Amino acid sequence: MIAKSYSIKEVDGVQYADSGEGSWGIPVLLLHGMMGDIGNWDSVFEPVSKAGFRVLCPILPVYTLPIRKANLEGIVEFIVDFTNSLGIKKAIIAGNSLGGHVAAIYAIQHPERVAGLLLSGASGIYEVEMSTSIMRRKDRDYLRPRVAKTFFDPIHCTEELLDDVIEIINNRDKAFRLIRFARSVENSPVVNDLHRITAPTVLIWGENDEITPPDVATTFHAGIADSELHWLAECGHVPMLEQPEAFCTIMVQFLQRIAERKVTA
Repeated sequence: MIAKSYSIKEVDGVQYADSGEGSWGIPVLLLHGMMGDIGNWDSVFEPVSKAGFRVLCPILPVYTLPIRKANLEGIVEFIVDFTNSLGIKKAIIAGNSLGGHVAAIYAIQHPERVAGLLLSGASGIYEVEMSTSIMRRKDRDYLRPRVAKTFFDPIHCTEELLDDVIEIINNRDKAFRLIRFARSVENSPVVNDLHRITAPTVLIWGENDEITPPDVATTFHAGIADSELHWLAECGHVPMLEQPEAFCTIMVQFLQRIAERKVTA
């Protein structure tokens, strides 16, 4: 169990994790996946804040946006409003899965607000397993192998995680919004706009990702001019959970290079 090294705060009704307030570095904004939460990034807060960066992770309103805004554009608008509320004009954006897709769209639409971009297991090219596929059956035996596909090591597919998934898909409002978001992910490819991402970008990808397979990472890498790609062995769709030490080492080194660019610019 990783000790939490952040505090939970609220601004304009939005709850978010905050670590390293007052740090000199560029703020780092973490975006979790469709069925994820702040806890997905627990391993990141301490090493990144110790490196001199303020780290922020809002709870994305996947289950609370009005139905008509339950899509990727609705989340992008949310990020604009959230950063404006905190007076943040420019940040390094890090996203996993759906959060990575949102981060890529945000970098395409608002390049002036993005100092750097980190994508890990990001959707936006294609996904093998969409969230709509787990809505058909609600028994644990059916769900367990599908949830386990998220990880290289199935030990991460805990009974507690299965409980959370079952709770979500048994909640009609949550399940309906998830289906809306899954369709939005399918209908919002970014491959033709990757050349518009001008921020320095790092891709940290699990070699064994079955949700957004390795060729998704290579497509992002080929399309983003100023990008670097790092592979993590024995790792699936959520590298900061499965390989936290290696993930954070690459992330901190990337952030430090961005900070050096800013100093020498």
